[in-house]
Amino acid sequence: MATILDLTRLAAAYGPRLLAEAGHRVIRIEPAAGDDVRHAEPFLRGSADLEHGAYHQFLNAGKESLTIDPAPEARAVLPALVRVADCAIVSRPFAVPAEEFLALNPRLVLVEVDDVPNELIAYAQSGLLALTGHPDAPPVVLGGHAVFSAIGLYVAVAAAAALLGVQLGNGGAHVEVSAAQCMESLAEQAALTYHTTGKTPERRGFRGAITAVSGAFPCADGYWMVSLPHSAAGWARLMDWVRDPVLAADTSLADEGARLQKRDFILDRLTEWSKQHPKNELVQQAQDRHIPASPVATALDLARDPQLIARGFLREIEHPAFGTMRFPVGAIASRKDTPLRPAPGIGEHTAAIRRELGLT
Repeated sequence: MATILDLTRLAAAYGPRLLAEAGHRVIRIEPAAGDDVRHAEPFLRGSADLEHGAYHQFLNAGKESLTIDPAPEARAVLPALVRVADCAIVSRPFAVPAEEFLALNPRLVLVEVDDVPNELIAYAQSGLLALTGHPDAPPVVLGGHAVFSAIGLYVAVAAAAALLGVQLGNGGAHVEVSAAQCMESLAEQAALTYHTTGKTPERRGFRGAITAVSGAFPCADGYWMVSLPHSAAGWARLMDWVRDPVLAADTSLADEGARLQKRDFILDRLTEWSKQHPKNELVQQAQDRHIPASPVATALDLARDPQLIARGFLREIEHPAFGTMRFPVGAIASRKDTPLRPAPGIGEHTAAIRRELGLT
């Protein structure tokens, strides 16, 4: 497995975390005062120090921590590490030019991430913000750190692909990852719609845009999501289930084109019907009829989901200070046979790594 130097900031730190899950050795290099991941809220047990950050515990799990401070020491340790490393992932701007990294190690995979100044600004610039929310209301910000997750995933894929190239004999590589383009790529279908049709995709709120009958509908105890197939058979199954006399009487609705023209009317009728039933009951009945459906899961629902736990997506990490912690694993290349170590203490591996490099 590869030795990877993690010199990223918060926006890209998920990438090296994914590589650590895949079994690579990841050394996070940070100042003695701690990196920006350690300083990100929220904090466990209300302690705002370098070890209690929840994102630090998640994003730095499985990594080693090497502190470099002051500057003269950095000039000795970092070059020594670069010479023996397989990959370095760096958030720009960075004090050391790419040419100096590559001159020290011609087999090095250098991944430079063109960082984003602000998560919400990156989200707005990407075009995604214009696609979320209701058509007659302001855009709605997506919850969670989806921006950082997307950037980290692209970073991990770029590093893994370049490392494979080295293994196949292609030599070192200098890869640039644009954080802005990572986000913009998620809006490619909207751009394709505009370039091919001249139409700007509109915000649909909780109503879908792929099929006529799709979206999130209110229930007696929350919301559920349904996406009816295009076919006439799918519509027939829905009508046999819902038994709405007004919709059933309109025989033209057996055609998807007619349903698209009357989409909002159909969805208004289905909304009134779904309000009378619990979400899990509706989901089960939809699945029994081969209609794709799901409850709109909350973060608490996911944390308790027995299926995710059984599949190993929610993995337990034993932490010496916090006990058992349950974190989601990455979407790619997670090794289930190797437990992930908890996030390191600040500079926990500094002395061992310096000895390994032959430095005092």
